Amino acid sequence: MKYVLVLIDGAADFPIEELGGKTPLQIAKIPAIDSLVRQGEMGLVKTVPDTMSPGSDIANLSVLGYDPKIYHTGRSSLEALSMGVELAEDDVTLRCNLVSLSAASVFEERQMLDHSAGEITTAEAAELMEAVKEGLQAGPYKFYTGISYRHLLVWQGGSLGVELTPPHDIIGKEIAGYMPKGYNAADFIRMMKKSMEILEEHPINIKRKEQGYNIANAIWFWGEGKRPNLMPFKEKYRLKGAMISAVDLLKGIARGCDMLSLEVPGATGTLHTNYAGKANAALKILDTGYDFVYIHIEAPDECGHQGDLPGKISAIENIDEKIVKPIITALNEWGEGYNILVLPDHLTPISTRTHARGAVPFVLYKSKQLENHPARSYDEEQAQATGIFFKDGPSLFRHFVEQDS
Repeated sequence: MKYVLVLIDGAADFPIEELGGKTPLQIAKIPAIDSLVRQGEMGLVKTVPDTMSPGSDIANLSVLGYDPKIYHTGRSSLEALSMGVELAEDDVTLRCNLVSLSAASVFEERQMLDHSAGEITTAEAAELMEAVKEGLQAGPYKFYTGISYRHLLVWQGGSLGVELTPPHDIIGKEIAGYMPKGYNAADFIRMMKKSMEILEEHPINIKRKEQGYNIANAIWFWGEGKRPNLMPFKEKYRLKGAMISAVDLLKGIARGCDMLSLEVPGATGTLHTNYAGKANAALKILDTGYDFVYIHIEAPDECGHQGDLPGKISAIENIDEKIVKPIITALNEWGEGYNILVLPDHLTPISTRTHARGAVPFVLYKSKQLENHPARSYDEEQAQATGIFFKDGPSLFRHFVEQDS
């Protein structure tokens, strides 16, 4: 028996006036996913507890069957695992984004223009982070270079008493009301301000400005965390599992759960990722003795944060055509029983450009338990109409892998 989970990050949305009151999922042409609806099970699942924020770290742990109220210790600490950073018990980790801030004479009066600095390339970001390290790395603070705009700060002997705001939550807003607060906030503010002096006129940014791209003119700290302690996936669910993702967060979750984390050439975490490569990698690993594969595609979420409606629709259609379709075609040809679950981790509405609370639609197809449902398409409205609801991600995951007890 094979189990495939396709996570279409941030694909769920609110009705959009420009689309005649429909959502991107309702507009997108997704015949492969729609075919699963007609003989599968569709409904809604609440992936984020009421007491927690709708972050990808919390939501993906939930979708993978790990109760975030038990296992969540912060986003950046999971990313540290992916980067191979060894953490001590008293270390605190922080995500360090390269961001684009507007011009202003006073730092706090600047606006957050872009949380990803125009989805800066990893090669460009590496040069910028070297300059940041040279200028700021001292005492208990150590910087680590990640992928694209996503980097890491380890604070030795740190505290979780600092209050930080995700930059994608404040796009278009003045940063004055969202600066670090609480324990040691002055140090983080000092480093953020100093980073602008280091980065603003860096040759990489001068070139990006000439090319018309957003420049990475500051760092922004958020997502504080402590060393995670996740139960091994095989021990928890008695399945041999693998993760396919382009982002450090999901790779970190995989490594924390002792799952195999696969690298796919050309997988970027953006609209222009290697969709087909992810599908091929999933099929290959399933054909070599693995029972379960988690395929994470970041593109719809990134388009949501950028307010890119055509891009979000295109990303959803690419996932259907280049990932879901070839996987179900191959699994049907193999003749072995399989379950496939397709869902987002959370909403990333075009209207707000950040994560939002709310149950998300799922479709679950079990090749050995075919059903006949009146619903004909996969979207938020039809999922709600079925009346099927799972109170949390772990409940749905256990149902998916047929371990309901």
